[in-house]
Amino acid sequence: MPLLRTLGLPVRAPMLMVLFFVAVVLGNHWNVLRADFTAAKGLDPVWFWCFELIQVQVVVLLCTMPDLLLRQVSLVMASSRVMTLVVTLLLVVTGGIYLLKLNVLTNVLILGSAVLLARLDLTRIGVVPAPFPSLVLLSAVVYGGIAAGSALPHPTAHWFAA
Repeated sequence: MPLLRTLGLPVRAPMLMVLFFVAVVLGNHWNVLRADFTAAKGLDPVWFWCFELIQVQVVVLLCTMPDLLLRQVSLVMASSRVMTLVVTLLLVVTGGIYLLKLNVLTNVLILGSAVLLARLDLTRIGVVPAPFPSLVLLSAVVYGGIAAGSALPHPTAHWFAA
């Protein structure tokens, strides 16, 4: 019976399917951009995918376990004023450089919103797993969507075929 309940999650919580399709679109988008990005930067495609998947895992981690992470950061910041200043400046400067310089703000916001909506939908139906199983579940949905999206062909490839 628990297996049937687990298989019925996408029907009971449709935002999981939305999260999957957002991941499919992002995987296809990154697959299209991969050739241009690796050629322009002289980067190996393996490093490109490592960077993107680490980015995805950080977004899913931050959106899945915000209470645990914020509690730990708050404990560090509460130890002294110097630590508060150092942590705040570190987060603001590195986050700002990352999001603005690398032009990934839209991808992060879209994926983060989809993960938060999926968590909200799971909470709505009464499925509130512990933080780690929730992280594993949502990561599996996102990685599965990215793998499916990267396997799809370029959406406009047939328009320009000779």
